[in-house]
Amino acid sequence: MSDSPQHRIFAMLDVDGDGVITHEEYLSRVDRVASAVGRDADHPTVAASWTAHDAVFRDMDADRDGRVTFEEYRTWVGHDAFERYCRSALGSLFDIADADADGRLERAEFLRLRTAGGNAETDAAAAFDALDTDRDGLVDRDAYLAGIRSFVTNAESPMAAAYGVAQPVPDRS
Repeated sequence: MSDSPQHRIFAMLDVDGDGVITHEEYLSRVDRVASAVGRDADHPTVAASWTAHDAVFRDMDADRDGRVTFEEYRTWVGHDAFERYCRSALGSLFDIADADADGRLERAEFLRLRTAGGNAETDAAAAFDALDTDRDGLVDRDAYLAGIRSFVTNAESPMAAAYGVAQPVPDRS
């Protein structure tokens, strides 16, 4: 598989590595994040995330067979899809992890979110460090979503480390 952002994200979403993303695999992200942060499945934030993720999957699944191939994903992904569906779905995962609902994640919350979503802890830690530009120990929702959007649409972002793409983290000392 290529090193492109699309390939990396697809591989992360294809939990069993069989070359397709099933509806169950895609929605399991919500369950993993909710479980990692101790939210019950019936919590309103979790329910909202399920709804948002279901909409993303249905939009990605061009032939409506319940399976998203890489070709379907590659054709679908980009700026329009991010703004139309992904912002809501990814924001809903952030909201699940945001225990005090202040729109910001502390390092531990961020790491739980990202590792439950399929990222290695070291990559998630590097992404947190890159996004915490003011070094206050918090990453806000807008910065998080902007980082993912930039990676998905431009292949550049402070979040690149979360997808295993090596990019230098600027020295902010």
